[in-house]
This record gives sequence, C-alpha cells and structure tokens, in this order.
Amino acid sequence: LSAMNRLNNVLQARRAVEQLRLETELQRIKVRSAEQLVQYCQEHRRADPLLTGINASSNLFKDKKTCVLL
Repeated sequence: LSAMNRLNNVLQARRAVEQLRLETELQRIKVRSAEQLVQYCQEHRRADPLLTGINASSNLFKDKKTCVLL
C-alpha cells in the first residue's frame, strides 16, 4: 500500500474507534412506560444524531466519491 492509503486507513480506523468510544459512553436508562420514553426523547432531542444529523466531516458512512453522469 502507498503511504497515502496507509494514512487514510489509519484515519478511518481512528474515526471508527472514536465513534465506538462515544457509543460506549452513552448512558442507558430503564424505561417503565411509554410516557417516560416520550418525555426522555423530548428532553434529549437536541443531542439526538437521528434528529439533528451528523457532521459530514465526521460521518464514517458518507460516500467518498461522487457519481457524475455525462
């Protein structure tokens, strides 16, 4: 592999590890009712990546190349 490919692989691995670290730090809560779940979701909606989106520069699943039709 070229030096550029190795560097790219290392950067991707670091991003994946950072994402996994963030996921392991998430605190889980026990929900006893649907009402509690709705309340929790409403209180934490600003930090929810499914609602707010993910920064394109840190998104591991973003397409690396664009498709151009001629």
